[in-house]
Amino acid sequence: MRQELLSLPKTLAEDVARNLVMVAKLLDDDPEQAYAYSRIALRLASRVPAVREAAGFAAYGTGKYAEALAEFRAARRMTGSAELWPVMADCERGMGRPERALAMAGEPEVQKLDKAGQVEMRLVAAGARRDMGQTDAAVVTLQSPELASHSVQPWTARLRYAYADALLAVGREDEAREWFAKALEADQGGTTDASDRLAELDGVEFLDAFDPEAEAEEQQPAAAEDSDAGTDLGASADSGSGSEPDSDSGSDSDSDPGSDSDSDTGMGTDAGADADSGSEGSVAAGSGAAAGSGAAAGSGVVAEPEADGDKSGPADEKADGETDGDKSGPADGETDGDKSGPAGNG
Repeated sequence: MRQELLSLPKTLAEDVARNLVMVAKLLDDDPEQAYAYSRIALRLASRVPAVREAAGFAAYGTGKYAEALAEFRAARRMTGSAELWPVMADCERGMGRPERALAMAGEPEVQKLDKAGQVEMRLVAAGARRDMGQTDAAVVTLQSPELASHSVQPWTARLRYAYADALLAVGREDEAREWFAKALEADQGGTTDASDRLAELDGVEFLDAFDPEAEAEEQQPAAAEDSDAGTDLGASADSGSGSEPDSDSGSDSDSDPGSDSDSDTGMGTDAGADADSGSEGSVAAGSGAAAGSGAAAGSGVVAEPEADGDKSGPADEKADGETDGDKSGPADGETDGDKSGPAGNG
């Protein structure tokens, strides 16, 4: 790449180099940002093969397979190299054309590839077979001397992983587990998730200790239990506060005074009835007393004191000359002995 950039002016070459460095740095972690830097480099130096190749890989990382294929073809025309052939075939797969990818696997360009390129082409061909529903053929495609080798190469982990995945797709779970384990042994850089696939086959589930969603799910049952406990304590407090004594107290305070009031009212009504009847009786008695008093005066006999019922009679119905004091005491000029004797002038 350095030789290619030497064809550019120094300041332009430096600007392009800085953008290409950012593409390589961000391609795995932030492919969208890497793609943005690649577009800047492409705008500055579109005739540099390294720039076209970097732009192709940035587009490939973001799933823009048609754009990536165009950039790879341009880079291949500039250099005449076949090293991009496997990734170009994989772009065909990404565009939904697995048959074209499979056809590229049989082209003479494959023979120009190094060992790593040939293994990569085999991986692409197996993926195309699976895209076409030929899972058994995918297993056969991956069976090769490179797979059987015990030496660990940069491509060994990916090849073993792909073979294990193909075995699992055809239902050969025990063999798949064995090859996932072999892929994990060779995966020193952590390029595959072989450990997770092994755990999945063994029924082991991993939880991210720093996953806020998992932590929230764990806290929700605890919060519900605390709420239930608080409700139970509140219910116990309510039942322990003496609801029955309150009911009795309310009954005493509400019912008894009302009963007393009703009974008092009834008593007052009876008393009023007695008073009315007593008044009527006193009117009759008063009339009789007046008549008797006249008779007594004519006969010289003093009338007996009136009964209690006669005390409430009208004043005009009393005997002539009688006062309130006369009800119980002797008449003026009388003595105790005169009550039953004849009048003094008799």
